[in-house]
Order: sequence, then C-alpha cells, then structure tokens
Amino acid sequence: MKFNGRNVFISPTAKLGRNVRIGDNTTIYDYVEIGDNSTICNDVVLGEPLADYYVNPQYRNPPTVIGEGAMIRSHTLIYAGCEIGNNFSTGHRASIREFTHIGHHCMVGTLCDLQGYMRMGNYCRLHSYVHISQTTTLGDFVFIYPFVVMTDDPYPPSDDRAGASIGNYTQVAVHCVILPGVAIGEHCLIGASSVVNRPVPSYSLAVGSPAKVLMDVRDYSARGKRNLYPWMPRFERGMPWAGMGFEDWAAQQIDDSEKMTRNDESTVEHLQSCDPSPRR
Repeated sequence: MKFNGRNVFISPTAKLGRNVRIGDNTTIYDYVEIGDNSTICNDVVLGEPLADYYVNPQYRNPPTVIGEGAMIRSHTLIYAGCEIGNNFSTGHRASIREFTHIGHHCMVGTLCDLQGYMRMGNYCRLHSYVHISQTTTLGDFVFIYPFVVMTDDPYPPSDDRAGASIGNYTQVAVHCVILPGVAIGEHCLIGASSVVNRPVPSYSLAVGSPAKVLMDVRDYSARGKRNLYPWMPRFERGMPWAGMGFEDWAAQQIDDSEKMTRNDESTVEHLQSCDPSPRR
C-alpha cells in the first residue's frame, strides 16, 4: 500500500477533510466529500458518474458524501449520489451503485454488489459476495453472510421494483435468497440456504426452501447452549455496547431518548410562552 500520489485524479470540486490519505491510481470525481481521518486505498473510484454523463453535455454529478474515519479498500467503486456515514469500511472490489444511503459504522465486504437506490441503517455488516437489489431497506445491526442474494423484480423481466426489507438485529446466514417485496422482521435468524418468499414475523427462526418459521428464535438452542437469541448480550466485538454490556447500553439509549424528548418539549413550551407581538 503506497500513498505517493502516483496517477491520482481529484476533481477541483471535491472536498477532502483533514488527514485523508489517497492511494495510487485513485479517481475522485466531481462533488465528492470525504470526512476527516479517512483512508482511500489504491485503485478506488469515488463519485463514478451516472449513465447520463455519457450522453448529456449538461450533466452535473450528484454530490457523494462519505463520513469521517472511512477505510475504503482497493478497487472499490462508489457511484455518485451516495450518502455514507462515519466509520464506514469496505473489503476489496466492492461496488456501490448510485443513491445508496448507508448509516454509521457499517461494513461492506469484498466483492459485494449494492445495486443502488437502497437504504442501510447503522452498524450493519455485509460479508463477502453479497448482492443487494435496488429499493432494499436494512435496519440497524443487520448482519448478512456470504453469498446472500436479495432480489427486487417480482416477475422478471419487468420495470417494477420491489426490494425486500429486513428489521433491526436480524441475521441472514450464508447462501440465502430473499425474494422481492418480502418483509423480514426484527431479531430474526434466517437459516443457511433458505429461500424466503413470504413475510417473516419478528423473533422468528426461519429455514428451508421455501423458508418456513420453525419456532420463536428465543427458544432456539444449539450445541447444548440456550438463550442464543437475541444475540446482542453474547456478542460485543465492534458494537457500541462493547465493555458495558448490551442491556446497560440499551437502557442508556432509552435514557438519552427520553432526555431529548423532554428537552424538545421544553423548547416547544418556551416558544409557545413567548409573546409573538413586536416590542414597542
């Protein structure tokens, strides 16, 4: 890995934060913004123009925003119009198409293909070789393992798009296929090689082709261990509750939310008590 500035193109309209390192053979197109303390490795393309660029002389690149602390590894391609939060990382050769919205602390693994026009929450992890279709929605803390495919065309080929949705804290195991428009709830576990063609309620263990709900995931046991799901109390690597435990962290989030609500209510009450008439 070298940062000698060899064969690097950075558009004059791009904005780079402090301590941003750019690897060799990297291209940063118009209206790309990169946050402080980010590392862009060799052979990366950021703000790749959309198809209209090649036929419309008046084309203007949509802004692309990448938050602070990014680690974007070699040969990653991110199209224009994406909005990506802080502490984002990719594996090698990830492809992220236009108008993808990604929250904070997310990871997109090697050779993942995100087809754009989709949304991903915070602390999501996509392992290698994951395909995410357009109009898909992922909640917070969604983990998707290798070779999962999420589709969006209900009767191919068609011009309709119906991406699936996956709720907070759900785990999707290897080689699963999620069919168009399917809603998977929160705290679910989708077993390996499942084909999900119907809604999956929250707290479900679903397995098979087609996938069927076997049980409440809270009753699932494996290798003599019980209470494996929800998984958050037994896993903290890279999670915001590391060192304090999930329950304490969750209680703190509720506390902070209540404080914010009280502050908002106080602000509204203060504004309502103010005399709107001009002073003489």
